[in-house]
Amino acid sequence: MSAIPQQVLNSQKAAIEALVSIQGSVFGGFEKLVDLNLKAIKATLDEVSEKSQQVAAVKDAQEAVAMTSSLVQPNAEKAMAYSKHVYDIVSAVQADLAKLGEAQLAEGQKHMQDAIEQLTKNAPAGSESAVAMLKSGLTQANTAFDSMTKAAKQAAEVAEKNLAAATSATFKAAGEAAEVAKSAARGRRAA
Repeated sequence: MSAIPQQVLNSQKAAIEALVSIQGSVFGGFEKLVDLNLKAIKATLDEVSEKSQQVAAVKDAQEAVAMTSSLVQPNAEKAMAYSKHVYDIVSAVQADLAKLGEAQLAEGQKHMQDAIEQLTKNAPAGSESAVAMLKSGLTQANTAFDSMTKAAKQAAEVAEKNLAAATSATFKAAGEAAEVAKSAARGRRAA
């Protein structure tokens, strides 16, 4: 069998393997999201049942205010935790896809370099400048891609740090709001 048909078959096989890997990564992320949502729904139903029983036991307005204020912080924390889990799942899938994309790009670059080397070996006399231009263009494209990849990774790191800071600030604000509500409830009871 000649080298060119074998290269085509190898490329097709690699493309199919990459597609299967991508599908596996995306499906794995989807499966994690479904599992997270099912757990969240179950926990919510259990909590609603428990809180309904507590509401039925409320005897006066002060107890109702105290109960309401006690719900603020846990619900904010649960919402933030849920958002963090979703973000982690999506980030993991994105990282997997980025790795697969980088691997495919590296493979494509290798094939391109091999093709240019073959062209160099079989190029007619006088075409050295055209081959040098092709090599230079490939080098520049690789350098540009590396720069873009580094910039994208830095942007992802900054976004993750910002998310962590926002999460921390939200938890702090929710805690402060719960404390204010509790203080107000205590003030009403004392009056």
